[in-house]
Amino acid sequence: MATTQIAAQMLGKLPVRTDVRTLSLARYVDSSRLPTPPDVFDETSGVDSWPMYANDRIGDCTTAAAAHMIEAWTAAGRGQTIELSERAVLDAFDHVKLTDPITGEEGAIELDVLRYWRANGIGGHSIGAYARVAVHDQRVVQTAAWLFGGLYIGLQMPLTAHAQPVWDWTGSLSGPARPGSWGGHAVDVVCYDKDGLTVVTWGRLQGLTWSFWDRYCDEAYCILSDDFLQKGNAPNGFDLAALEADLALVTA
Repeated sequence: MATTQIAAQMLGKLPVRTDVRTLSLARYVDSSRLPTPPDVFDETSGVDSWPMYANDRIGDCTTAAAAHMIEAWTAAGRGQTIELSERAVLDAFDHVKLTDPITGEEGAIELDVLRYWRANGIGGHSIGAYARVAVHDQRVVQTAAWLFGGLYIGLQMPLTAHAQPVWDWTGSLSGPARPGSWGGHAVDVVCYDKDGLTVVTWGRLQGLTWSFWDRYCDEAYCILSDDFLQKGNAPNGFDLAALEADLALVTA
């Protein structure tokens, strides 16, 4: 278990936990039935700042990412951005964190965060069903991000990313480019276009290419949230009744 620190940038996502009970979007919904996603998705309007949530001091990226999703959802769904307190984020982290008995470093598993978030809420904001999204299918990734107002994802960060203004694959998967050579990191997807995606991390927006995604993203989840699905329609214009019909098997 490691939460490497470089230049006050903490990570903290622990390895993917496989659980047969975790719903898979691809298993329950035929991707050919899903609507065609737009070429560009952007869920950052209305958000002026993205708090650090102590991720420069401790490895709480898993709960910081959840708070950033709530911020983006409320801006889009309610038209009024709700920014959680750092205390709320740290309180959630305290309930899910695991501590290395040798190093004392802390981190968390994304599935543990999702389960806690659904059962207890984070900062008073609970979620409904969540489902794993196949990271290798770009169309499904785009569709899920658009319909659900973003994605909660995990990356196996390479050391090469630390110096890159846009995270990109260098053409190698060894040495400093090896997946996880920096550590595991949880972030949320808030934008995509043909060139790549944008996530929120360390109090700012960060771009990454699709080539980087293909090689370093090891888990992704779509989440059904009332913060996003307001007034009977998703903010992206997709009718909520049709959305619920498409996701009936997932949310059952």
